[in-house]
Amino acid sequence: MIEIDGAYGEGGGQILRTAVSLAALTLQPVRVYNIRASRPRPGLKRQHMAGVDLTGQLVDADISGLHEGSKEIVFRPRKRVHGVFKYDIGTAGSISLVLQAVLPAAVRAPDRITLHLRGGTDVSWSPPVDYLREVFVPAVSKMGIRVTMEQHRRGHFPRGGGEVTCVVDPIEHIRPIREERFGKLVSVRGISHCVRLPEHVAERQAKAARKSLKSGGIENVEITIEHYPKESDPHRGPGSGIVLWAEDERGNRIGADALGEKRKSAERVGIEAAEKLLRSLSTGMPVDGHLADMLVPYMAIATGESTTGVAEITSHLETNIWVAQNILGVKADISRNKNGSGTLTLSGQSQTWSED
Repeated sequence: MIEIDGAYGEGGGQILRTAVSLAALTLQPVRVYNIRASRPRPGLKRQHMAGVDLTGQLVDADISGLHEGSKEIVFRPRKRVHGVFKYDIGTAGSISLVLQAVLPAAVRAPDRITLHLRGGTDVSWSPPVDYLREVFVPAVSKMGIRVTMEQHRRGHFPRGGGEVTCVVDPIEHIRPIREERFGKLVSVRGISHCVRLPEHVAERQAKAARKSLKSGGIENVEITIEHYPKESDPHRGPGSGIVLWAEDERGNRIGADALGEKRKSAERVGIEAAEKLLRSLSTGMPVDGHLADMLVPYMAIATGESTTGVAEITSHLETNIWVAQNILGVKADISRNKNGSGTLTLSGQSQTWSED
């Protein structure tokens, strides 16, 4: 059985998600201990449990220790299954983080996987579902992975209630990434939304983002405004946010986002997202810091060596590489630049995929 110390590196939930997803993908049992050891309230929370539980359903896993506050789990996958799965994370637990755990196993399912998820779509410390759909999905599609994602309803903290459908058509082989530089900028687009709030909130976010991007040398920016009239707004609670993405001529996308908060102006939200995007673009790299750690599990099982430029080498990226090395035995190398960017090279280990 593979042993993974959950206190390694930044010691958060990312270690657990990646360990369980790679264990499910390769049908290897894994024990994860010291879960979220460095957090003020260590152990499992509901959204972590949801990711483990749903991933386990895709591989008929036997799971012990899966309860709130638990600092250790043992995950024993048995066989791959397919079909339609429904899961309510509860309150505003992040749908995006659950998908990070589940999708690698879904890619290797015997047939189509359809996921109907309920929870948080736009919450702190988690990529918005808009980011997954507009940045992550196009990135993995270049590796041959077939994922579609539809957001039916948004869910903000604390009430949640967001609804998302994700469909995955499994494939046998994943193509490696070989993108070292961001190419010629073709477009910058975005989605600025607000629910159970006046429409001007979303409009002001978008206007501030455009102005900030223009000051950074980007003139033409297309931002969709998403707003619901008060009398027909189906959402449980108020919230707002913006997601931006820049695309080059080869289809590489750099993304950035920001969430609205109490006592945080709509202008500040738009400026924050724009500044993040400009910082990533200034590095000339084709993958932003958030996307990089999400791609590691797929690079680790690709049929060949992947090399990609990364706008920011984060602790989440380093942690995911460490987990992949411990479970799959892959080789990885990061060359760092002075501005915090770098190049990641990772050797895929497709032969480690266990067969039913």
